Amino acid sequence: MRLALELSENPVYLATSRKWDEDFEKRVKRHQNERDDRWENWEEEKEIGKLDITGRVVVMDCVTLWLSNWFMDLEQDIDACLQNAKKELTQLFSQEGTIIIISNEIGMGVHAETHMGRKFVELQGWTNQFIAEKADKATFIVSGLPHNLK
Repeated sequence: MRLALELSENPVYLATSRKWDEDFEKRVKRHQNERDDRWENWEEEKEIGKLDITGRVVVMDCVTLWLSNWFMDLEQDIDACLQNAKKELTQLFSQEGTIIIISNEIGMGVHAETHMGRKFVELQGWTNQFIAEKADKATFIVSGLPHNLK
């Protein structure tokens, strides 16, 4: 968030989460209230490629929630999810803007117990690899400490 404010006086916060229930709605409101009036808030659950980010600094938060929307809507078909994710990201990356993407590395945690969980971990990993390949810079943050990967 600090990086976005260093790059722009009015960055965009692109929220990708779906508001699943009342508790999550409260979480979203709390996060919105944490950002001051310099931020413009956008919400898009899946079709991020249609957004016009030309000349903007955009923080996309986060890939994991965005992928979960595809994963559930496409009935856990990871091939279709990955195809759609790559298409949307490619459209977004083709624009002249600065995109700061927040993601999780869920493959480093405990091995998922369910088949569905293991499929999602694979989808997340493949999507993270695609993003990192296209990115100018990649930073892995652990306990608040940045580790430059690229």
